[in-house]
Amino acid sequence: MRRYLRVLLGCILFGFCSILYVFSQLAASLEAHDGWMGRKPQQRTAVLRGESRHGAGKGAGKTGLENQYWYNRYIMRKADASDPSNTPVETMHLAVVACGERLEETVTMLKSILLFNVKPIQFHIFAEDNLHIKFKDILDSWLESYRLKFSYTVHSITFPSGNAAEWKRLFKPCASQRLFLPIILKDVDSLLYVDTDILFLQPVDEMWSFFRELNSTQIAAMAPEHEEPSIGWYNRFARHPFYGKTGINSGVMLMNMTRIRKKYFKNDMTTAQLQWEELLMSLLKKYKLNITWGDQDLLNIIFHYNPESLFVFPCHWNYRPDHCIYGSNCKSAEEGGIFILHGNRGVYHDHKQPAFKAIYQAIQQYTFGDDPVHSLLYPLEQDLQKTTHTYCGKVQHLFTKQLQKSIGTIQDKVSRGSAFHSGPPSQSALQDMRLEFVNCASTAESL
Repeated sequence: MRRYLRVLLGCILFGFCSILYVFSQLAASLEAHDGWMGRKPQQRTAVLRGESRHGAGKGAGKTGLENQYWYNRYIMRKADASDPSNTPVETMHLAVVACGERLEETVTMLKSILLFNVKPIQFHIFAEDNLHIKFKDILDSWLESYRLKFSYTVHSITFPSGNAAEWKRLFKPCASQRLFLPIILKDVDSLLYVDTDILFLQPVDEMWSFFRELNSTQIAAMAPEHEEPSIGWYNRFARHPFYGKTGINSGVMLMNMTRIRKKYFKNDMTTAQLQWEELLMSLLKKYKLNITWGDQDLLNIIFHYNPESLFVFPCHWNYRPDHCIYGSNCKSAEEGGIFILHGNRGVYHDHKQPAFKAIYQAIQQYTFGDDPVHSLLYPLEQDLQKTTHTYCGKVQHLFTKQLQKSIGTIQDKVSRGSAFHSGPPSQSALQDMRLEFVNCASTAESL
């Protein structure tokens, strides 16, 4: 009888040790999966004067404090290069230009990115000097778990000397800054540029993946300005060349900066092909009296003469009121929902397109850390029910289809990690658990 009791006790101990071992391995795998997400930030903030390493090329001038910008970066612990499992994670780069009253809109756009993004991302925020500290204070105030997802640099507005005032007032304040990003951000290879009135309804990582689809001749990617030629602007009113049948919209633009800097462009001003910076100056001189939408018109002219250099992605990656104001005309959105919302013409702030405004307000009012289903999705669905008197409101399911999936992905990650309410155990704790398992197993074997 004693022998059976000893065997039973040994089995119980062995089973307990096995569970403990499985638990320790699961914790270790979660810790490895979280990687840089579980580390504390090292924060460095400074005002630099003198020659900026992000300054413009030769002949560039400033429109504000001379060569001044705020710099703030969260530094992640360097992975052990000898460990094959520690594959370097690609950092995405995103640029936005915020002047005038665009602070709140820009912050809401950045918030929409951090809600869903997976890879680390570097924000390049180009803003008037009086907005620098405001951006810094807001971004530094966000929850640590979200601050660990990004780093950022706030740059001063920079235009070529001699034409700075003309470039700044070309369209909306500072909008043409995007044209000079390849010249200013010389160390950046690939970049996603977005307007301030953009909202991401799914991870920005998916948009970034388009870089892998560019062929050897393509240097940039954008969406068409219109899907329906009968309501198109360029094909009916433009007084200059434009890309394709209806033109392109530059509110969401992928830029292979290295290729842009190297390329020589065909043009209608000289038989010689011109590089990016000299091309921009020549285009401004020739077309400044004929362009309505400023820098976007110049991009249309460039890619009209260099169509092989542009990759065109579907309209659900740059969904604007034009896609539903007269009835739904974005087929890719009808199939998969809206991935990126573009609230141009100020629709986030007036009552002309309440469906767009509802999305903006839902993300703006959301607080990091709150349950996204009850604090974001449900209130939004209720607000969208009030917009069915408009054509865009009649297709409200397109506004939430991808958003539901993105929030569902967040919920899945939270539920998988809910076993560790206070975060993954430390390495020392894991080692203690493993030693305890060895001792426990030895005890069971001796019985």
